[in-house]
Amino acid sequence: MDDKKGAVHERLTKAQIVDLVTSLYNGEGSEKEVGEWIELLQRNVPHPDISNLIFWPEKDLTPEEIVEKALNYKPIVL
Repeated sequence: MDDKKGAVHERLTKAQIVDLVTSLYNGEGSEKEVGEWIELLQRNVPHPDISNLIFWPEKDLTPEEIVEKALNYKPIVL
């Protein structure tokens, strides 16, 4: 992973999360990098299906909208 993407266990800022989502959204990265970036995102956002928001969204979202949705996710409490 390059320096811009950070270490796998790093806590990311919102700007870094947007950067990662933008890279994934644009089809950047090797298969290994994509896996690492998804894992990093999963550790930094509460949304359980961040990869679905990026690759299989219910509607077209910009990377910024994807990040907002992922960060604002609240689980349904029964």
